Formats: sequence, C-alpha cells, structure tokens
Amino acid sequence: MTTITPDPGTPDAPITAPRRPPAAPRWWRRPWVAPLFVVVAAFLAFSLPPYLSLDATQSRVPAPEWFPPHFVMLSLHVVFGSIAMVSCCLQIWPWFRNRHPAAHRRIGRVYVFAGVLPSGLMGLVIGVATPFGPVAMASDVLLALLWLGYTFVGFRLARRRRFADHRRWMVRSFALCMSIITNRLWGVVTILSLSEVPRYAGNPAWLMETAAGMNTWLGWVLPLLAAEWWLERDAFRRRAGRRAGV
Repeated sequence: MTTITPDPGTPDAPITAPRRPPAAPRWWRRPWVAPLFVVVAAFLAFSLPPYLSLDATQSRVPAPEWFPPHFVMLSLHVVFGSIAMVSCCLQIWPWFRNRHPAAHRRIGRVYVFAGVLPSGLMGLVIGVATPFGPVAMASDVLLALLWLGYTFVGFRLARRRRFADHRRWMVRSFALCMSIITNRLWGVVTILSLSEVPRYAGNPAWLMETAAGMNTWLGWVLPLLAAEWWLERDAFRRRAGRRAGV
C-alpha cells in the first residue's frame, strides 16, 4: 500500500476556523418592536369594544339602510382584523422568527386563515356598502383585494420555500394590515383641515364623505409606498452612489 506524505518543502496552509454568520441583534435592540406592540394594543383597546358589545348603536360607522347585515359584517371584519394585527406583529419580529421557527410557521397560518382571509373578505363586502361615497368605496375595495392578494402570494412563496421573496410580500401585507391605524390618524387630520373650509362648515355629510375619501386612500397608499422604499432601500443607495461617482 502506498502512503502519501506531505511535501516537506511546502508550508502547511494556515488552519482557520469556519466563519460564523453574524449574530442577529438582540430583541431589545430592535427599537421599533416595543412601540409597535404598544400602538397596536392601544388601537385595539379603543377599536374592539363597540363591536364586541353586539350593540349596533355603538358602531362607529353608520350602517346604510339598504344593507341590514352591515353591523354584523363590520364586527366580524374588526374581530378577524384584530387577530391579523396581533399575529402579524409576532411574524415580523426578527428575534421571535429566528428563535422560534415552528411557532412562526403556525402563527403565520393563523395570520392568513384566521386573520387576513376572513377579514379581507368581510372588508370587500363592507367596502362596497360603505356610507362614505364612491371614492371611499373604491379605496376600501382595492385595499381588501391587495391585502388578500399580497398575503396569498407570500403564503405560496413560503410553501415553495422561497423565503426571501416570501418576506418581501409579507412586508407589503404587513403595511396594508397596519394601514387601518394610519387611516384613523389621517381621518383626524382631514376632518380638522376641511372643517376650516367654508363650503364644508355647513354641510357635515359632505365634510365626512370628502374626509373619508381622502383618508382612506392616504391611510394605505402611503404605508405601502414606505414599505416599497424599505424593500428597495439598498438598490436606491447603490444607484445614488453610482450617480455621485459620475
């Protein structure tokens, strides 16, 4: 049997330990995690009680006379949407996602099938039946369709184990899920602003319809644009660097 010995004239190659991937930041080093949970908890504490009471007189959205099931559909939309918001917060938390992958997958199914799917379908119905006019109706229907569509694409990509693409689509789904909060903030801004306009001061119905038409669009379009910027921020930086180098 032949034995192969190393060439004494060749210095041994230095032995280096395999490089470990950089450790993920600790959960407390994500400065947006705690504020997000606090904002969502405060929003749900304010929004949920009227629709858990089963009392239609406490609804914050007036029901159209031609659609009696409006309060029931709206209540279901709010309840399932609340499930989506809570589960979505856990899904985008990097520490939880990396530390508990099995729980991440299970909660992801809750987000899709117990949150987005029923809430989005109910949102389509109450969007068509909105009492705030055609502009708000177009926004509500488009929002529901995009939320359902983005979430379905993200879920399918996860099933195919294309996790990088899955996360991109779920960031978009998250932006639309949380847009109900910015919708309410824009509602305050638009109503206060339009109240100073003489043509709206004496017509509360017109004021509400115009304000609703504005804040429904601003509420989800701006967060979705912000999500797209966040997803493409590295590409934006590279293009800016190339332009600066020219």
